Amino acid sequence: MPLFSRKKKPSDAARKRLEYQMCLAKEAGADDTLDISKCELSEVPYGAFATCKVLQKKVLIIHTNNLTSLVPKSCSLLSLITVKVLDLHDNQLASLPADIGQLTALQVLNLERNLLKSLPQSIGDLAQLQVLNVKGNKLRELPGSVSGLRSLRALDVSGNALQELPRLLAHVRTLQTLTLDASSMTYPSPEICGAGTEAIQQFLCKECGIAYYPPSQYLLPALESDGGGTSVDGVDRTVQKYLEEESEWQEIPAIHLSPYSSQEKQMQEKLEFERRLNMGQREQALLVQQLNSHKDEILQTVREEQQRLEQGLSKHQRYLEEERLKLLQQLKDTEQGISSRIQKLLEDNQRQKRSSDILKSLENERIRMEQLMAITQEETEQLRRREVASAMQQMLAETYKNKLLQTTSESRRQDLVSQACSSLAEMDQKFQQILAWQQLDQNKAVGQILQQIEMQKVAFEALQVKKDLMHRQIRNQV
Repeated sequence: MPLFSRKKKPSDAARKRLEYQMCLAKEAGADDTLDISKCELSEVPYGAFATCKVLQKKVLIIHTNNLTSLVPKSCSLLSLITVKVLDLHDNQLASLPADIGQLTALQVLNLERNLLKSLPQSIGDLAQLQVLNVKGNKLRELPGSVSGLRSLRALDVSGNALQELPRLLAHVRTLQTLTLDASSMTYPSPEICGAGTEAIQQFLCKECGIAYYPPSQYLLPALESDGGGTSVDGVDRTVQKYLEEESEWQEIPAIHLSPYSSQEKQMQEKLEFERRLNMGQREQALLVQQLNSHKDEILQTVREEQQRLEQGLSKHQRYLEEERLKLLQQLKDTEQGISSRIQKLLEDNQRQKRSSDILKSLENERIRMEQLMAITQEETEQLRRREVASAMQQMLAETYKNKLLQTTSESRRQDLVSQACSSLAEMDQKFQQILAWQQLDQNKAVGQILQQIEMQKVAFEALQVKKDLMHRQIRNQV
């Protein structure tokens, strides 16, 4: 696809064809097909999705356009939930929507000649898909989810860069035709790929470790489960009509398709289809007969299996009973252990309560001791104050006495000045003696005061040491 491609506007003829096909699909009595092919579309119009959703179209043909994406931005893929045939060949699709698996009713998907490089994983959710054509793309591998295509009957992967097949393709048991480029394959080998679909499936089943059975054994149960809305070969009548009218599909087992051909060739194809239809009916009758013959064997096997299951069930019930008894014993032991732990917890709570009572009493004792210490300290302070006061009174008394002595000596000196002039030296000596006595008395008073202060300090320190000792004892007890 060119990097700088321009979107070309559809021509008048293409636009008229689109309008005509849209009107034709909406007319009363129109079939379940919406054909907007060859309209030079670069994207699917919104009206096409709305028409498929409202009118529940089963066949949507959009081939030979310029589509680069399947779903426009304003649309939802769920609008195509009823579509059984989706023809997108000859477009420019580089990828499919990641939720393509939501189209659970899809039976035919034609993606031939596009630009696909990979298929989404959700393609494995298309459980009803019977025909998948991805011929002429750029695929390098198939997703492992293709194993979920449990109804796939025809797969065409030729014209791609594919070199290996997924091993899980062996789980697609209904696959009748696998078309690929055998010469470019590496897994399985070109020899096996050239031997046909059956050889490829046998090889893949061997690789997966499962037994190989022909697709006919899986088609019959699928046909029986499809109900009355499906034809003998497992394709809806609407889908069958599309496959008969479509002109660009390759040959598919039980659904014969050919390129653009004349009416005479189409008649030959119809005769061939009727012949194959008769052969399919005969094969179906034969398979039904075989199923009936094996029915008794299957029933016997089911009975034996039921007996074995009953024996295993009784054995398992005995085992469960033993396990129940063991579990009851374990529960009993656990309950005993829990009760003993609860008893221990109660005892621990009682001990903690007693400890809290002891701590409370110790705290009360500590408060009382602090009060006593406070009272003792107050008394000590009062006693010290009293002693200081008494010492000060004694000091004042001594000072007063000294003043009296000084006054007396002064008066005596004044009185005896005249008389003691002659004996001045003697008087001076006496006066000095008196002063020495006074100084001695003062020193003695000061020493007594200091001694009393030192005694008070020692007593206070002893009380403080006693208090600290009591506090240490209380803390040790706590």
